[in-house]
Amino acid sequence: MPPSASASPSSAASGGTSSSASGEVAGSWLATTGGKAVALLVNGDQAGLFATGGTVCSGSASATAIRLKCADGNTDRGEGTVESVGRTTLKVKWSGSVGTETYTRAEGGRLPSGLPTAGLGS
Repeated sequence: MPPSASASPSSAASGGTSSSASGEVAGSWLATTGGKAVALLVNGDQAGLFATGGTVCSGSASATAIRLKCADGNTDRGEGTVESVGRTTLKVKWSGSVGTETYTRAEGGRLPSGLPTAGLGS
C-alpha cells in the first residue's frame, strides 16, 4: 500500500510504524491559517514548522502526535494530535489556540518559495 516508496528520502527513511513517524505522515505539508502560510515538515521522528511572520519551530513526530518548540516561545502549535492522514491531506488538532489545522501535501515534496527562514543554518 505504499504510494511511492522512492518519491523522496523522507518517505523512504521512515519504514517503521511505531518507533518513528509513519510513511504516511512523513513529508512536506502546507496550510493557510489566519491568512498566514504554514509549512509542516516531518522526516522520520523529527518535525519542523515554519509560518509567515517568522515563526520557526522544531521537535518530534510520531504517527499519532507532533510536539514542537518554537524559537519565539509561541505555544499555539506546541502539541498536536494527528487526527487523520491520507495521500494528500493531514489533519492535526493542536492543543493551543490554533485548534484543528488541515494541511495539503506539497507537490513533488517541494515547498513554495518565500517561506520564512529565520534561524535556519543554511
